[in-house]
Amino acid sequence: MKSTKNSNSQFLVPLIIVMALMFFWNLSRNINDVLIPHLKRACQLTDFQSSLVQSAFFGAYFVVALPAGWYIQKKGYRMGMITGLLIAAIGAFLFYPAAETRVYSFFLLALFIMAAGFAILEVTASPYITKLGDPEGASSRLSMASAIGSVGATIAPVL
Repeated sequence: MKSTKNSNSQFLVPLIIVMALMFFWNLSRNINDVLIPHLKRACQLTDFQSSLVQSAFFGAYFVVALPAGWYIQKKGYRMGMITGLLIAAIGAFLFYPAAETRVYSFFLLALFIMAAGFAILEVTASPYITKLGDPEGASSRLSMASAIGSVGATIAPVL
């Protein structure tokens, strides 16, 4: 019994980190809905153009999900998390020059890159969480992580 408790405690910090990441990328993902009217006004977009914001963002999930799975299979969970974070950060940093230039296609590119990072993180997170502890508790850990991510998604519009 003691060895099980010690082995589970070694996974606590990685589990907390992954859950915190889930909170933040869900928070960032749901800010899109708030971003659309501001982009529409700032870039003087049509309704069709403003609908492309969601398409660019979620299109990245469609394009990147399978390659992310293959990448994680070759490089592992840790490299998947690092790569996802770096790509999401690059996309987020591209918002500054996009805002300065007010070039709509630049915003779409930044969103696509950021979402590609989030897609890699999401593809990595769930299987990684199942490996962090006893296999019998995997579903509980996944449920807890999803709940924490949902809190981030819920408070995003308020922020």
